Amino acid sequence: MFPVLSGLRVIAVEQYGAGPYGSMQLADLGAEVIKIENPADGGDMARRVGPFFFGPDDSQFFHSFNRNKKSITLDLKKPAAARVLHALAARADALFDNLRGDLPAKLGLTYDALMPANPKIVCAHLSAYGRDGSRAHWPGYDYLMQAEAGYLSLTGEPDGAPTRMGLSIVDLMTGLFAAFALVSGVLAARETGRGRDLDVSLFDAALQNLCYLSTWYLNAGHVQGREPRSGHPSLVPSQLYRTADGFIFIMCNKEKFWPILCERLGRPEWAEDPRFHSFKDRLANRETVNRMLDEALSAHTTAEWLAHFAGQVPAAPVNDLQAALDSPFVAERGGIQQYGPARMVAGPIRDNASEAPREPAPALGADTQAVLRDCGFADGEIAALRAERVI
Repeated sequence: MFPVLSGLRVIAVEQYGAGPYGSMQLADLGAEVIKIENPADGGDMARRVGPFFFGPDDSQFFHSFNRNKKSITLDLKKPAAARVLHALAARADALFDNLRGDLPAKLGLTYDALMPANPKIVCAHLSAYGRDGSRAHWPGYDYLMQAEAGYLSLTGEPDGAPTRMGLSIVDLMTGLFAAFALVSGVLAARETGRGRDLDVSLFDAALQNLCYLSTWYLNAGHVQGREPRSGHPSLVPSQLYRTADGFIFIMCNKEKFWPILCERLGRPEWAEDPRFHSFKDRLANRETVNRMLDEALSAHTTAEWLAHFAGQVPAAPVNDLQAALDSPFVAERGGIQQYGPARMVAGPIRDNASEAPREPAPALGADTQAVLRDCGFADGEIAALRAERVI
């Protein structure tokens, strides 16, 4: 059988992180993603983001966001590019861009501009602050969104400086939202015969990720801050605890796990103590609970406790990046795969009916000739476009 998105063709006018991450999820599931890169700029600037490279302008950073795609060169600012773009749109299900909010309209990447070529095309736009409003022309990046959306006030220790999350989580989440929007739009277009514009912004996605903390503020006036040792704001125990050789993260996020933890620690009487009977009780006595757990857990190493809990208590080691990727469980899950020269973490969606594609990120313009031929351009026309530096 074919991968689930086989037959979905997407034009991707994208660069750097958020957009390429979203379209890579589509490509990993079998979609044909045709990445448009500007030859005048040397293509996606991510090709030159260090510090690690497989070769000149072939960064490991670029590979992390662009496997399983095709690359064509096209300078959308050139008047002759419109014909090429419309020929591509006529054969595509969707166009996906991650540009500054005011640029899609200027470059002819909106539904109104492409509808004459394909009334069913879906245009999914990923921008920093949206395509309308006072910030449409603003550039924006992940860390800025984390700062403005309150993430830095939620991360780290209470007495520390504001701290961003260690990953570009807003980029990654927004890419996923945009990919979801695109597929949803294509489903609707196949039913109705009409496409549309769909918008996702880094700012809106960052705000959406506040989830229940935003609901608490908007309805109860509660402004959540940082909790010691990365603790959950209301569930206890659910945080870092000390062991004989470091830390362990324990999450008793259902009431049933507290008595199991007590039993595994050799302290079954704690489960009957009225001070710790419910989440509300343990929250009121959080310092006492944490002190008792630190003392008990310090008797053995993290590995010993994990073996002793044996999956009955939700717990995890606190790994660095090396330990996380070298974990035997990652190997058991087939979590690392080879994509050309690059070893990378595999996609999280497992398709039991087909193998996921494993093509490396494309060289700049590697597929220009083949894609334009498929769109009906003769070799002489392609050569003329090259001579005019359109491609």
